[in-house]
Amino acid sequence: MRCPFCGTDDTKVIDSRLANDGFMVRRRRECQQCTERFTTFESAELVMPRIIKRDNRREPFDEEKLRAGLMRALEKRPVSVEEVEAAINRIKQRLRASGEREVNAKQLGEWVMDELRDIDQVAYVRFASVYRSFQDVNEFREEIERLEKEPPPEARRQRSLWQPGEDDPPT
Repeated sequence: MRCPFCGTDDTKVIDSRLANDGFMVRRRRECQQCTERFTTFESAELVMPRIIKRDNRREPFDEEKLRAGLMRALEKRPVSVEEVEAAINRIKQRLRASGEREVNAKQLGEWVMDELRDIDQVAYVRFASVYRSFQDVNEFREEIERLEKEPPPEARRQRSLWQPGEDDPPT
């Protein structure tokens, strides 16, 4: 890697650590010419699938659009930025793990609602009301009743950690 200070190609890695929940490698480097030190970040370059919109348009996945939607639903809710970033990373991981070149916006919306349901149920209902175009109070009531019947977020998280082939999913 070229030194950003003197431009020489002769740099040496002096330390490497995982960053961003293991999705990046942080490297400290030292220039062999001018002895300046600098940091670089390395990550896998993976192509995210395109998103198929309701009107069949195809768009590239836009992380900022995802973040804005989550933040809008979570506005004035007691949720940390770290929790939001972790949710975004899980959604991106699901997109990559799908192995598809294109993913339906409906599927992406369902994954967002899964994350919001576990993070903050008020934000989940906000997002669902817009995403599913609730028309009246009864639709809100039905969704809240459905939420009340579900296990709490902690139990859902435990169940999602269960792997097929293990005895029984945790209850």
